[in-house]
Formats: sequence, C-alpha cells, structure tokens
Amino acid sequence: MTDRPVSLTPPPSGYTDWLAELKMRIHSAQQRAALAVNRELVLLYWQIGRDILERQGREGWGAKVIERLAHDLRTAFPDMKGFSRANLMYMRAFAEAWPEQAIVQQPVGQLPWGHNLVLLSKLKNAEQRLAYAQRAIEHGWSRSILEMQIETRFLEREGKAVTNFVQRIPPPGTDLARQSLKDPYLFDFLRLGKDADEREIESGLVQHITRFLLELGAGFAFVGRQVHLEVGGDDFFIDLLFYHLKLRSYVVIELKADKFKPEHLGQLSFYLTVVDAQVKNEHDNPTIGLLLCKSKNKVVAEYALREKNQPMGIAEYKLLESLPAELQTGLPSIEQIERELGALSDEPDTEND
Repeated sequence: MTDRPVSLTPPPSGYTDWLAELKMRIHSAQQRAALAVNRELVLLYWQIGRDILERQGREGWGAKVIERLAHDLRTAFPDMKGFSRANLMYMRAFAEAWPEQAIVQQPVGQLPWGHNLVLLSKLKNAEQRLAYAQRAIEHGWSRSILEMQIETRFLEREGKAVTNFVQRIPPPGTDLARQSLKDPYLFDFLRLGKDADEREIESGLVQHITRFLLELGAGFAFVGRQVHLEVGGDDFFIDLLFYHLKLRSYVVIELKADKFKPEHLGQLSFYLTVVDAQVKNEHDNPTIGLLLCKSKNKVVAEYALREKNQPMGIAEYKLLESLPAELQTGLPSIEQIERELGALSDEPDTEND
C-alpha cells in the first residue's frame, strides 16, 4: 500500500504549531532513548569490570583471563562491539576508579563510554573527573573538546581572574560573573610568536572565533571587532565586544601586549560608560570589562580595581610559545593507559581451569 500524494493546499489553522510541537516531542523522546541506552551500556561495562576485579581478587586469576574472556564474549556476541581485550581492561580500570555502582547513575553514566575513557586516563582523582563530567554534560562537549579542556586545565583556571565583582555586581550574579572569567587565558591555537602585538592577537582571535569562544566559556556571544563608538564627534574603537547570555551583559575585552598598568583601566572604563549609554538597553545589566594583558602584578591589579565603580576583571593570556610547563598535562594518554594495562598480561597466570 502506497501513501497518497500530499495535498499542496495550505494546512488547516493550528496545524503548523501542532507539527512543531510533535517534532519537539519526538526529538526529546529520541534523546531520552539514546541516553537510556548509553546509561545501560556504561552500567554493563562497570558491572563487567567489577566482576573481573572481584574474581581476580577472590580466585587469584591472572591477567590472561581477560584475554580468554574477550575471546569467549566475542564468540557469544559476534554482532556486539566493545568486548576487545583492551576494552575489558578499561572496564576493569573503570570499576576500580568508581567502586560504588551509584556513581554510574550520576554524570559519568550520562556520558558516552569514550568520554569516560578520557576522564579515566587524563585525570587522577574522582573529584576532578566528576567536575569535568558535569561540565561536559552541561555544555555538550565532544570527546575531543573534553580532552582539550582537561589538558588546558579549563576548570582549574575558571574564576581566577582578578575582579571587583563582589563589590560591583549584586548577588546572585556575583558568582556567575566571577566564574565566567578565568586566568590565564590560553591562546595556544593562534600560532603567534611571543612578541605578537595587540592587533595580531586580536585578528587571530577573530579568525579562530570558534576556539576563542570555547576558551572564553559558555554564555559568550561574539558581537564584533573594532566596534565603532562616536562620542562628541570623536571616534573610538573597542577591541572586542561580546554579550553574555546568562549575565545579560555586554562584555568589553581590551588587549594589551605588555604588562598590566593601572592606566589601562581608564580606557576600559571609558568604553564601559559609552556602551552603557549607547549600546545596552533597559533590560541589560551593566557592561562588564575584561582587560587581557601579557602579564600582571596581582597586588597592583587588586589596588587598581579597588576604586573602580564599574565591574571589571584583569587576566593574563598565554600564547603557544609562552605556555608554562605546569599547564602542560603530564597525565597518560588513552593509548598509554592501554599499553600499561596490557602489560598485565605478562604476569604469571594462575587462572583456575
């Protein structure tokens, strides 16, 4: 039986809205189904890993039992992927990292297995793993983005900028504003030398706006570069202008290719005043300023902000060549973890047949 041709006559009143609602319901149901399937798979992997741990401990089985188990499971379930020896090793490590089953119902159970392998291999403690898992869910990070955020210590840098937000932004916006800025900002994607000037950096950030927005964090929307302002017949240009969707505030970013100086805030303050007067509307909150500089004296920065009546933050930026060693990850990659876990097969096998 074939479907009848769709009529080209206009749909009845209310049909379009109803169709849009149905599409949203179907999409939501698909998402819930995918999430449920993923949670069950992660739970299954955790249970297999727990069983391997318990039986190796109780029965004294050696690592070669995992190789035998991989063969037998693949034979029994030829259409299922995930039963390789390496993945069974990961399951064992996963269960060892999360001893309690309840954790699988938390963020780690909502993430795909590949994301969990990144958390497992890149982070050493449960607190960090949970924090990054939660952010990955909130912001929809892909596996590669999650790995990049961990390697650049995204969460460890969050909220570290020197600001006057406690004094200038009333709660509950204070904490959100403070968490929205970090220190330092890592512009390792620019491929610029350490002596790059402000315009080169600014141009590079706009050319790589997707990476720049990712580095800024959730909520930032790009408005423009060298945004023109006219005051009393004189022309002024803001380096970079953003809008923060959660704070409902414009964010003016000024770049300085040298060490922070208190006089830098005078120019930034002027721009905030003009944006508040000419750009923002009555529903927007006061404009926030962020000064990005090559380096800063934290005490000087704190003193400079003390008497400023507008919300401002001061943070450093790091280019590729000047990225400090302590910001480079020293944790093993997934491939290294696989090699280390695989080395267990060289142990004497005491498997009971």
